[in-house]
Parts: sequence; structure tokens; C-alpha cells
Amino acid sequence: MTALPEYAIHAIRYATREARRAEHFIRGDPHDAPMPMDYFVWAIVGPERSFVVDTGFTAEVAARRGRTFLRCPIAALRLVGVDPDAVDDVVLTHLHYDHVGNFHKFPRARFHLQDREMNFATGRHMRYMVFGHSFEPDDIAGMVRLNFKGRVDFHDGDADLAPGISLHFTGGHTAGLQVVRVHTARGWVVLASDASHFYEHMQTDRLFTTAYRLDDMVQAYRTVERLAASPDHIIPGHDPLVMKLYPAPSAELEGIVARVDLAPRG
Repeated sequence: MTALPEYAIHAIRYATREARRAEHFIRGDPHDAPMPMDYFVWAIVGPERSFVVDTGFTAEVAARRGRTFLRCPIAALRLVGVDPDAVDDVVLTHLHYDHVGNFHKFPRARFHLQDREMNFATGRHMRYMVFGHSFEPDDIAGMVRLNFKGRVDFHDGDADLAPGISLHFTGGHTAGLQVVRVHTARGWVVLASDASHFYEHMQTDRLFTTAYRLDDMVQAYRTVERLAASPDHIIPGHDPLVMKLYPAPSAELEGIVARVDLAPRG
């Protein structure tokens, strides 16, 4: 049997925002203390190929939505040795504004997306603010145009992307949310994206305030737990703890990049 590749995974922090606990939990929180939110893209670097998971948002979108933009996430890929011009495969976990912006900065990539997510983002639900406010119409139109150019690969449920990398449908947060399972030297790591925004969501079975189906959000926690080698192998989508728990690739990148394929700090 051929051994699976072992990938390095870089979590790149490109933006942040001040927020409070009540903003992150359905039904609020009795302790309405500060709870900042970070924004990430992820680079999966293998012995032969590199993959990108999500593409963040632009400085213009950050200004309009009141986010603190720290750096261009696509330019920041070069900090970990990934050339955006050479990337062939980009996984979009879903089409919210903070996960699909900057797609135009990958001139040759194919974008991997769930059928149900494109149907959701271009369908009847977008007329309602409760769903549509998290999407940027220009981003969605851009994905439609790329599909006409043959650059969107659609998946209907779970799929193998490459040896040691697989995509898994969860839904819940959006109609077509998917997570990414990656084989590393320490075992199977799951990039949970918005299946669990913060560690606390999964640990307490509480739900984030932006939701499509609450029942699927809860079941997504169980799916991610099943796919990961252990709870320490699950990487949530927006938790500032990721930068604290996992080591940077170098002292210069502390607070900017975390190596989530490595064991968390003791």
C-alpha cells in the first residue's frame, strides 16, 4: 500500500474584528464579555503540490463591513512559500464574503465547491436579509462566470481531492458548507471552517448566530469529531486561540501564521 503524503498546514490570519460573546451564540450569552473574531485562509503544502482553502475578503469589503484588515490573504500565501499564480486547486468551504473574496487573484486555479452551496447562493433565499447579508453579490457573480469558463469543480457530498486530502459536506451554517480533512505527520487534521467558528461552539454544543439549519449545525460537530484524529486535530474557522495554541513557522510570523499540522503548544 502506498503511504499517504504528509502535508503541512498553515493558518494565515488576515483580518480581525472586535465583538462580544452575545454576537456569537444563538440566544445570546449571560456573560456579555469581549470575544474577538479572527479571519483565516489556509495553505496545505505537500511534497509535490500545494492547495489553498478559502480566499478571504478584500480591503474594500473589510472597510464596508467594519472589519480590521491586517494584510492581503493572497499575498500572504507567499510568506509560506505558496505562489498564488501557480496554485491549481482552491477549496471554497462556502460562499460567505469572508471565504470567497479575492478569487480573482488565482489566475489558473480551479475552485472546488458543493453543488448545494452554489444553488443556495444563487437561489430564492438570497432575497431575504437573514441569509443574503453574509454574501457579496459580486463574489457570487464571479463564481458563476468562472463556472462558464470551466473553472469550478462541483461536488455532491464527500469527495477525495488528492491523496491525503478529502472534502466532507456538513451543511448547517450554509446549505453547502464543507470541511477539509488533511493527512499530516501527526494524523488526520480537519479544517472545520465555519462548521465551528470557535472551539467553544463545538465543546458546548452551542450554535453561531448565522445559520441555515440548526439541526445540521449540531450534526456538523459530530461529523468533524468523527473525521479528526482527536479534538486537538480540529481547527475552527475564526478562533483567535488558533494563533496561541499552534506554533508559528518562524519568529517573524508569530501572530500571522500558525502551523496547525504540528502538535499544539503545551
